Parts: sequence; C-alpha cells; structure tokens
Amino acid sequence: MTFLLGLDTRLRQSRLYLCVDTRRERGDFDDLVAAAFAGGVDIVQVREKNLPAEVELEYLERARAAAGTQHLVAVNDQPELAGRFGADVLHLGQDDALSAEARKQVSKWALLGRSTHDPAQADAALADPELAYFCVGPVFATPTKPDYTPAGLDLVRYAARVAPPGDVEARPWFAIGGINAETLDEVIEAGARRVVVVRAITDARDPEAAARALKDRINRAWAEDPATRDYALRAFGPSQRASLRDDPR
Repeated sequence: MTFLLGLDTRLRQSRLYLCVDTRRERGDFDDLVAAAFAGGVDIVQVREKNLPAEVELEYLERARAAAGTQHLVAVNDQPELAGRFGADVLHLGQDDALSAEARKQVSKWALLGRSTHDPAQADAALADPELAYFCVGPVFATPTKPDYTPAGLDLVRYAARVAPPGDVEARPWFAIGGINAETLDEVIEAGARRVVVVRAITDARDPEAAARALKDRINRAWAEDPATRDYALRAFGPSQRASLRDDPR
C-alpha cells in the first residue's frame, strides 16, 4: 500500500497503464509485471473475468510486491475485493457499482476510475466527485473488448478538449483500446497524453523493452507539447519535477 498523500500525485504522474491477466498457463506473471514496471509502466491492473476472489487476491499481492512504493496496483470492477486488498486504485466499468456505493467499500485513500465510451459518459465522469480519473475508448477494435464498437479518435479529441492534459485542474484521463507501438502516434496526435495498453506489452517478446519504447514516446509528447511541457512544475512544484521525467533526454 502506498502512502496516503502520494496516491493522487502518483496518479497524475502516471502515463502508462497496463492491464494484465494472471498468465497462469505461461507461469510468468511475476516476471512480466516486474519487466513492465522496469520499462516504465506506472499502473498495473489485474484483470481476468470469473477469477476466484482468493486467487485474484494472490495475484494482486504479487503485483504489489513488484510495484513497491513507486507504482500503483488497480483492482478491476470489484469494490469488495478492492477493500479487502486495500487497493490503491479501483477501476469501474459503466455497468459496475455507482461511485458513491463503491467508495463505501474501499479505503478512504483509494482512487476510483471509470471507463467511458462516448462524450456523455465522459461528461458524467468529469462531474462525478468520487472519480480520480477516467478512461476513454476503446479507441480501436480490440479482442479484449470484442462486444464494444470502437469509439474512435473523436472521443480522444473530445476528452482532450473537455479535460486538457496540460491543465493541472483537469481530471486525468487515459485512452484505451487497441493502442500499441503502431497506433500510439495517432492517439497522441488526437490529444492523449496517458494511455492504457494490454497486448502491446503482454504479447511482446521483450516486455520491458516494449514498455520502455511506449513510455519514451509518451514522454516525448509531454516534452514537445507547450501545453504539457511544464505540467509537473505547475502541478507539483520544483521538488517533484524531476520525478516526472517531463523531458526524456
């Protein structure tokens, strides 16, 4: 569990978010998560449907061991489980618990996030005082969400207008869905400065290198955009500016 005063700061510092299943068939969960963090992933969410609670708790604890105090671990969908785990982050879908109800089941310092799939849902997320962040997507078609019609880059552009990434008062948001080394530039050009990935890292031959390449490209976008270049200084002051790696050089 990370420190109370550090969670929101760590979230705002976060730029690369990974969703990963337990990889039980491969038996390489620990190695994969450690490599992802080493390569620059900021948040890891353990996401696997129909997983027994005790098994999920085991893998969440393993992710936490790899995360240390510098990174965040997220629980998917389940407020009660997030409360048992003492989660840093609970991520909710549109069909999951209301934020106010989820808040009652988690620790007072836990951060809540919500998936959004259209502008109205994004607006609702921005109006929800319980949410620390939201996601927009799926941007592109992805087997992770086969039943969802891609929201496309227009939703990314909309989020960038209503919650500019360079505005320190704006709620952080992440683009998600089909984002990889080939599509990342399009998402950045549409205005995203934080992204969620899955297969771009989990299917990579070298997960650490894949994570590092993605993070370097995102960091470069922050450094090259006048609107975001000095975000860390404005948001956190000189003492934390270096930790954000605004300029990857």
